[in-house]
Amino acid sequence: MDKDIYEAIVEARRAGERLALATIIARKGSTPRRDAAKMLIYPDGRQIGTVGGGCMEAEICREALAAMSSEKAQILKFDLTADDAEDSGLICGGTMEVYVEPIVPDPTLFIFGAGHIGRSVATIAKIVGFKVAIIDDRIKYASQERFPNADAIYVESWETVFERLPITDSSFLLIATRGHQFDLTCLRFALRTPARYIGLLGSRRKIQLFFEKLAAEGFAPGDFSRVRAPVGIEIGSETPEEIAVSIAAELIAVRKKVGIQRSS
Repeated sequence: MDKDIYEAIVEARRAGERLALATIIARKGSTPRRDAAKMLIYPDGRQIGTVGGGCMEAEICREALAAMSSEKAQILKFDLTADDAEDSGLICGGTMEVYVEPIVPDPTLFIFGAGHIGRSVATIAKIVGFKVAIIDDRIKYASQERFPNADAIYVESWETVFERLPITDSSFLLIATRGHQFDLTCLRFALRTPARYIGLLGSRRKIQLFFEKLAAEGFAPGDFSRVRAPVGIEIGSETPEEIAVSIAAELIAVRKKVGIQRSS
C-alpha cells in the first residue's frame, strides 16, 4: 500500500527534506481525474499519488523540481482537447489547472557565539520565522535563561561540537564569537558545509586576513564568495540591536532570494 501523502509530508519535514505537492484546483469538461487529486514529488523524481498520468504528469514533475529550487508556487494550466491533448497522451476534451507548491524545511539559523550580538540576532530571527540554534563553549552565556526561545543550545568545545550540528543546504550560519581565533575555527568549518548562508561579523581587514590564511590552507577563492562579510545590510548600525536588525534583514533577503545592498 502506498504511503499516505500527508504522512510523507510530515516525515520529510522532520527530516529536513524538500518536496513539492501538486493539487488539481480547477477542471472543466472531461479530465483524467474528477476530484482534487494530489501528487507528492520528491527531488529524485519519486511520486506518491497521481493527478492523471501521461506527459502532463511528467511536465508537472519538471515544474515541481523547479519549485523546490525557487521555493515559489505556481499554477499550471493544461488544455486536454484536440492537438494539445494528443501530444500529452490524454485526449479527454477538458481543461485543468494544477497548483504546484514547494514544501521546504523551516530555515534554521545557527549562531556561533552567545554574546550580545548573538543574543539580539536570536531574538529577531525567531520573530521573523527562523528556528534558532545557539553554539558556544561557555555555559554562562549559552543558557536557556539568556536564550529562552532558542530551539537548540549546544555548549561544548568548538573542536567537538561541529560534528553534532545538523547543517543542511537550508541552514543559515552566523559567526560572531568572542575572539578572532574562534571565528576562524568556525569559518573553516562553515566553508565545508552545504549551508545556504554564511555570515561573518568583523572588519574588512580581519576578513581579508582570514581569507588569506584559509587560502594558504587550500581553500579555493570561490569558497569565499559564499561568505557574507561584513555581515548585514547597510543601515548605519552601531549598537548590538541595530546590528541584529541589519543581519536579520539580510537573512530575510537571502531566504526570499531578493537583491540586497551589502554593508560597506
